Order: sequence, then C-alpha cells, then structure tokens
Amino acid sequence: MAEEIKRVAVIGAGMMGHGIAQVFAMKGYQVALLDINEEILKKAIQSIEWSLNKFVEKRRIRKEDADAALSRIKTTTSYEEAVKEIDLAIEAVPENIELKKKVFAKIDEIAPPHAIIATNTSTLSVTEMGKATKRPDKAVGMHWFNPPQLMQLIEVVKGDDTSNETVNAIMEISKKLGKTPILCKKDVRGFIVNRILGIVFNEAFWAYHRGEATKEGIDASAKYTGGFPMGWFELADFVGLDIAYEVGKVLYEAYGERFKPCTEVIEPLVKQGKLGQKTGEGFYNWTKGRPRIPFELADEYDIERSWAVAINEAAWLIHEEVAEPKSIDTGMKLGTGWPSGPCEYADRKGLDWVLSKLRELYQKYNMEMYALCPLIENYVVKGWLGKKAERGFYQY
Repeated sequence: MAEEIKRVAVIGAGMMGHGIAQVFAMKGYQVALLDINEEILKKAIQSIEWSLNKFVEKRRIRKEDADAALSRIKTTTSYEEAVKEIDLAIEAVPENIELKKKVFAKIDEIAPPHAIIATNTSTLSVTEMGKATKRPDKAVGMHWFNPPQLMQLIEVVKGDDTSNETVNAIMEISKKLGKTPILCKKDVRGFIVNRILGIVFNEAFWAYHRGEATKEGIDASAKYTGGFPMGWFELADFVGLDIAYEVGKVLYEAYGERFKPCTEVIEPLVKQGKLGQKTGEGFYNWTKGRPRIPFELADEYDIERSWAVAINEAAWLIHEEVAEPKSIDTGMKLGTGWPSGPCEYADRKGLDWVLSKLRELYQKYNMEMYALCPLIENYVVKGWLGKKAERGFYQY
C-alpha cells in the first residue's frame, strides 16, 4: 500500500503542517497544502523556502533539489482541490477533537475511497476521529515531532478500528521518508513519548512544589548528572506551558491519580500568559536567549527519581500491551534526545534497584505516581533483573 501512495494532502499549514508538507515534497511526493486563508498559506511557503535554503546552505541538498521540492507543493483553501485525487491525507490542525472530527469528515466526503486519513495529534483519540468517517479502518495516528524536517521520530498509532494494512502502510511510508516509526499498538492517551514525559514532568513539578529543590537545581541535575539535553522546566518552557498543561489534563483524565498534575506550579503561569520560550517568559526568562542553568546546583535533586517514574510508566505501557520495549526506548531517544531509553536504563541498573527505588519513593510520599507496575514486580520475582541476569526488559 505504501508503494501506491503518490499524492498527499496536508490539512493545516502551521508549524507542523508546513514541515510535514516539506518532508513529503523533498522525497518526491506531490503535496497539496490546505488552510483557511491565503495569508497563512503564504507564510507557510515562506517558511518552507527558508528551511529548504538552510538545507542547501548546509550542503544537505542541492539548490535544484530544493527548487524541485518547492514546485511539488500546491497551496489551496479548497478541500475539493486538495483531497479529491489523493492517496493520503494528514491532518495537522489545532488540538481540538471537534475540529479534528470535522476535518476528518470533510476529507472522507471528498477523498477517493482508497485514501488513508492520518492525524498528527499528540494526545487525542484516533478512534474517535475515525468514527467521524465511513472509513474508520483507514484512520490512523501519524504523530510527528517538532520540527518535522529535522526530527527522526514518527509515532504510528493504531485506532480501535484501524486495519493492519493501514498501519503497515504508514510504517512503510515513514521509512520511505527517511524517518524512524514506532508503533503504538493501542489508542491510549499520550501515546508513548508524551505519556513518559508527562510523568517525568509531574515528578519534577511536585519536587519543586514541595520545596525539595529549586527549578534550576532540578534542571542542573537533569542536564549535568542525567545527561538529558534539557532540564525539565527548561523543556516545559520549550514545548510551551499551555501545551504541557493541556497534555497534563488529558493524562490525568485518562489515568487518574497516577498522573495527578501539580497545577499550583504551572497553572498560574498559563493564566498570566507566560507560556515559555514562545512568549519570552515561562519558568525562565527567554528574552536574552536560552536560560543559563548553573552547573554547581547539580546535586540538589536526585535524577534517579526521574528515571524511576519513567521506567515504571514504560512498564505500564508494556503491561497494557501498548508498546514494545524497543519502541519505547527508540521513542524517548529520538523524540526527546534522551541519552538512553528507560527500558535499557532499567536493565543496566537492575530491575531490583528500580523496584526498591519506587518502593522507597512510594513509602515517603504515598503518591500513586510511585506505585509499582505489577510487571516490574513480576520480572523481579522471576529473576529477570536485567543485564546481570541476561534477561530483563530485553534478553541478553
């Protein structure tokens, strides 16, 4: 099926949409880029031109390849024009389920019967969007990471009604685009990456709220001791505090007390319009560039706490048959630049260590966030302690 995909429509020409359109065009696909007005589309094309020129400057592509890619993108405000002859549509409109369902229904009405409809949602239900169409078997999640032109990862999400053919086609086409797809086997909130990131954010926010460490101390520990590319507060600012806040609410609704958000930390900033890097201020002040995280505060927070909750959430994903260890590890390394995947890290440290760390945290704070996933307990009982036992999340 991936072989048959030649014509693509991208609905929504914002930051994600125009980036996705660019990736397809660079790989030789004919792309229709749709948005509600010419002004947005004009800006999108300017952004694509700018990005293609950067690729040329860095000698990653030739000037004529950039020009050819640009010539393959046609912009339009008409659904009829955008989707009537396509093989694949990707929706990249704002994160609002009603809006996305409307877009799905509209594409379904006009697109040929064989066309696949994908959503770039990072948290919403693929199944629900599929139900807004007469082809729920052809509705699928294709979650890109920002910026799509540079990020390697794509989370492919199987809705309750999505056929295996559809999933395989999107896995294959992701590879043809030079990306690394990981499969989320069930349509769960937060999929893989945001679910693990969400719990790590929560753990850091609660530690800060309880006054156990400063935000600079937590971030210094993440960067300089943990080897993460950004501290957790810095990353939240980078993602956008409005987005982190909304995702936090979605996760709490889906998983209850395990994802109890620390609203006292993030909500006041969101209400003041301090949304992070994009507004110049969030947890940090970004007006003079990236915040300086002082190295000398790296001992203020125990970064192993971040690892413990991440590993526990990875175990829940495996336990619920949502994802395989390799998909989880690949997702965290490619999607967020982690130095190691949580399952690999657990196998190196030992699952007995993970178990005692989580029990210690649970005893101290009595929060569901630290409640042990039965899978970890089960592995430890079996003697699957990781590398030292030649079996943990992986076999050695």
